[in-house]
Amino acid sequence: MAKQITPKVSWVGKVDWELTHFHGDELSTRRGSSYNSYLIRDEKTALIDTVWQPYDREFVNRLQQEIDLSQIDYVIMQHNEIDHSGALPELMRHIPDVPIYCTKKGEAIIRGHYHQDWNFVTVKTGDTLSLGATTLTFIEATMLHWPDTMFTYMDQDGGILFSNDGFGQHFATESLYNDTVCCAELMYEAQKYYANILNPFSPLVLKKVQQILAMNLPLSMICPSHGVIWKDNPTQIVDKYLAWADSYQENQVTIVYDTMWQSTRKMAEAIAVGIREVSPDTTVIIKNIAHDDKNDVLTEMFRSKAVLVGSPTINNGISFAIAGLLEMAAGLKFKKKKAAAFGSYGWGGGSVKLINARLGEAGFELVNDGIAKLWVPDVNDVADCTEYGRQFAKSL
Repeated sequence: MAKQITPKVSWVGKVDWELTHFHGDELSTRRGSSYNSYLIRDEKTALIDTVWQPYDREFVNRLQQEIDLSQIDYVIMQHNEIDHSGALPELMRHIPDVPIYCTKKGEAIIRGHYHQDWNFVTVKTGDTLSLGATTLTFIEATMLHWPDTMFTYMDQDGGILFSNDGFGQHFATESLYNDTVCCAELMYEAQKYYANILNPFSPLVLKKVQQILAMNLPLSMICPSHGVIWKDNPTQIVDKYLAWADSYQENQVTIVYDTMWQSTRKMAEAIAVGIREVSPDTTVIIKNIAHDDKNDVLTEMFRSKAVLVGSPTINNGISFAIAGLLEMAAGLKFKKKKAAAFGSYGWGGGSVKLINARLGEAGFELVNDGIAKLWVPDVNDVADCTEYGRQFAKSL
């Protein structure tokens, strides 16, 4: 059902408690998500965004319970990935002539998705739409995280920024607001969302957030298209974005590995001991990528000032799980993070050199050539790995 969030604005989206993966299987969403759509009513009525395609009929049916669809004067599509625009064809079947406001690239993407010649009105930063006493101002947010993305600012009800994927999280809640959920869980999901989706575009994020702050807009709420509405101290998430977009790191080292017969695991644990001996204030995280959630591991890497990546040599290469992780890390374009490789081998070896090469290609600063051990580490090998960890910590 619709939920009134201000005198003029209603939430008319969908909470998806069952969602476990997103972008195919690329992103884990263990706390579900929501597809937030907003109805703004003044002398004229505007609908901002729709919901994911599987819920298109449910969305339109519920919207009809809230408003006669013929009373919707404008549809505003801020970003047209299918989780936002999926219900658009079903909606437009009822109101085919209502204008759709979007960026120029947004029109191209909608046409590419749905192959319909709807009534498009393209907008750019600074363009406005009057609903009566309410004025909506459009702000292009290119590559946050698609080329068509824009934000919409509403000047009534204390000032509301409808930010689409910006400031969002995959977080299901029926209570809508940030002060009604566990803060720690919420902030983790917000950071995970940033690390796994927006981090490649951090320079653009930083520029856009600074641009919006320079506008000195009154702001009572930030309403993203996934997760909670930021109502209590809404700029707290803006401050987080400023930090996350600026080559973010904490005093943390993440050690991630895969292992066949536990030899590489033993190396990882020994290296961790050495790091902690030299730098006891540093948080050391150890993750087995074959067992741990890949997106959680990438979030830990995002937090870290340095990472160590380990794999046994398999068929003259590295493990499937480590190869996949390094491919994802390369795409996320982490900045100003140091790294090194380690691994066990039986005869030919080679995993450490391969990992080093991939880390370098991904933009990590290599601390050294890494460490490799033959067969199962004995007491002396474990001692070597511990010393390696000490020297690694000293290099940070």
